[in-house]
Amino acid sequence: MSYHLNIRRGEGGGASRWQRFESPCAAEDSVAHALEELGQREFLQDETGEVAERIAWDCACLEKKCGACAMVISGRPALACAVSLGAAANPAGEITLEPLRKFPRIRDLQVDRGACFAALQEMELWLEEEADLTNRERRELHYRAAGCLMCGLCLEVCPHFSAGRSFVGAMGVAAAFRVYDQSTEGSHRASVGQAYRRRFFSGCTKSLACQDICPAKVPVEKLLVKINAAAVWHRKQQWEKEK
Repeated sequence: MSYHLNIRRGEGGGASRWQRFESPCAAEDSVAHALEELGQREFLQDETGEVAERIAWDCACLEKKCGACAMVISGRPALACAVSLGAAANPAGEITLEPLRKFPRIRDLQVDRGACFAALQEMELWLEEEADLTNRERRELHYRAAGCLMCGLCLEVCPHFSAGRSFVGAMGVAAAFRVYDQSTEGSHRASVGQAYRRRFFSGCTKSLACQDICPAKVPVEKLLVKINAAAVWHRKQQWEKEK
């Protein structure tokens, strides 16, 4: 089967247009591989023969570990390196590629997620002391929370997130949990808890669409239970009682 990549192209907040390219890649090849193949052609032309500019998209590891290649593939937010052409295509071999819609577009499939990272920085999500992770359950949960790729897929499907607003979404939960849980009582911990309540808890209705879409399988619901108990309801964690 031949695969046809229908790519939504444009720059900034301007108008978009679709451009269609035929891909010689196999069904088991990833969408990212197909985009790489287009980029490696000496002369890039679309299926009408029109000369095309190089397609702008972000990539780094291409091993589902960095989150850079997040985009909307055939209507579903996903990592381009994690979706095969066979899985993305309809019976006619058609695949649509669009930039994430919740973020400002830079060009083609590239978006600007900088506001999200700035929001996390404003929440002061850093440790000021050495973490105590001797408890096995605690260590395992922190390890899984650390798997967050900050790709933005969770924010793309979140019904409450909009770029530029104060709500940080599940990306903030993973980071806030690790810092708040590892910090002892003090002004920094109190500040992180306050930021979490303002920037996440007050705006979340727990649809958990974020957990369903997460390519790293971060256990968002479990993190919410733990950090809400500590930062919102001020209850001691069970593992703190076990010390």
